Amino acid sequence: MLLDTYGRIATDLRVSLTDRCNLRCTYCMPEEGLSWLAKPELLTDDEIVRLVTVAVTELGVKEVRFTGGEPLLRPGLVSIVQRCAALRPRPSLSLTTNGIGLERTAEALRAAGLDRVNVSLDTLDPEVFHRLTRRRRHDDVLRGLAAAHAAGLAPIKINAVLMPGLNEKEAPELLSWAMERGYEMRFIEQMPLDAQHGWQRERMITASEILESLGDRFALTPEADAERGSAPAERWLVDGGPHRVGVIASVTRPFCRTCDRTRLTADGQVRNCLFAREESDLRGALRSGADDAELAERWRVAMWGKKPGSGLDDPAAFVQPTRPMSAIGG
Repeated sequence: MLLDTYGRIATDLRVSLTDRCNLRCTYCMPEEGLSWLAKPELLTDDEIVRLVTVAVTELGVKEVRFTGGEPLLRPGLVSIVQRCAALRPRPSLSLTTNGIGLERTAEALRAAGLDRVNVSLDTLDPEVFHRLTRRRRHDDVLRGLAAAHAAGLAPIKINAVLMPGLNEKEAPELLSWAMERGYEMRFIEQMPLDAQHGWQRERMITASEILESLGDRFALTPEADAERGSAPAERWLVDGGPHRVGVIASVTRPFCRTCDRTRLTADGQVRNCLFAREESDLRGALRSGADDAELAERWRVAMWGKKPGSGLDDPAAFVQPTRPMSAIGG
């Protein structure tokens, strides 16, 4: 298993398939994009499947989430999903995506064994979408969501980041829209993971502000802690249910105490926390001929050193990671 010194056991693996993205979200990267990883630095499809296999069969991982960058840009995605779905014990397989390209791939991904998707959608207004992402792809996201729903990739979760001066008033409309379509809405506090390092604590829309906005239109009943488990989102029943809304408050309400995640970057580095300042290299060991037992032990060592928290609760001491979100994996 992947145990740390605070007794937490990691059973949820986030696998970044690429650092590239076809959007340029203001809270993630500059308009001109970033210097992407060179192809030789990226794990190959076979290397990804091998490391996922080690995680599942040797280390007790039960859930695998494919992320990016934008994972739909990975040419071998369907094959990777299919091969991971064939593992025993079979892990739960999900995908975090911006939805662009999902219209043409949803059926194939479902057939390959993908269970569900999380789709980023910060606004219902195409013009605000353009201002947030610097791309006119709003309709592509909506068509991707419809395709995912038709393919049976459920539950579909919608992730939204609210930004001051852009979409900060849209929470009630987004929740209403999501409920009408059977999607689960989740709002995420903006985190200090942008490549520009322009995040400002005093300008972010907090969980309390999001809940206050939602409370003006809906009656929210907190979900029991036991139902939440290790999930990052606090959830509320909306108007008595059955619909729920979640808020991921990584900054103002950290959930580090129950974190069960381990992360693998697209270039084969283990990160034991989204905000970690250190990484452990599995790619080098793998390419040097390490067997599965050695890879598993290196992973265990990496997770054993996990810190008790992200440090976000100490503004004076917090140091933003060198890698931005697109290079870490969501």
